[in-house]
Amino acid sequence: MQDEGLIRLSVFLGLFLLFAVWEAVAPRRVRNRPREKRWLTNWAISIIDAVTLRLMAFALPLLAVGAAQDAGHQGWGLLNATEWPAWLEVLLAILVLDLAIWAQHLITHKVLFLWRLHRVHHADVDFDVTTAIRFHPVEIALSMLLKIGLVYLLGPSAFAVVLFEIVLNGTALFNHSNIRLGRRADALIRLLLVTPDMHRVHHSALRGEHDSNYGFALSIWDRLFGTYIAQPGKGHDAMTIGLHWQDDRPVRLGWSLALPFRRE
Repeated sequence: MQDEGLIRLSVFLGLFLLFAVWEAVAPRRVRNRPREKRWLTNWAISIIDAVTLRLMAFALPLLAVGAAQDAGHQGWGLLNATEWPAWLEVLLAILVLDLAIWAQHLITHKVLFLWRLHRVHHADVDFDVTTAIRFHPVEIALSMLLKIGLVYLLGPSAFAVVLFEIVLNGTALFNHSNIRLGRRADALIRLLLVTPDMHRVHHSALRGEHDSNYGFALSIWDRLFGTYIAQPGKGHDAMTIGLHWQDDRPVRLGWSLALPFRRE
């Protein structure tokens, strides 16, 4: 799909700037650590993730969008065997892919090796828009492999895959932002989408709370599968964000990248 990378990057940077300004003007919680060093580390991890995907593009003939185009040419996948309206296929693709990401997220909390990777994301002792881009590169690579497999099985159009990626990235930035929403606005939005207050529960240091609210975009899956917790037990101001490393270690780039391989 022509210019899909530029489109995705433009939307991502625009939304990042929007939520960064919003949380600076109307923050939901007081920060635990200075922003500068955390942001430098989280952005460095994100850049390493981007390089990892670029290297995967050399090793693999196709990534998710390319897989969608290839599946279309080959006639592979469920949606390529149907003659449903384009809008319906796009809608179904987004729903199925979002459910798959929800299930993947849940599994990363249940399988020890995957949790060791995923806890790099959860180790962040603050919760803001940069937390959304703090994922270990090995986890990003495994997630891409899953998406490629799903695309070949489902057979969505390249447009549907690009749209899903934009929605996923945009909602992840939104629901990780340290922004203040009114109660009514939050209640209304979370009928469809995961809000920052909803997802913040998932970043609680308490195991019972961070094993909940796995959704990134749609809020329906947690309600449907019984993993929904409306509010943290101690309230949003008093809850502890992160895991048991309540110090400066998660702010360090080297420590964060090595975390999955540490015996801690």
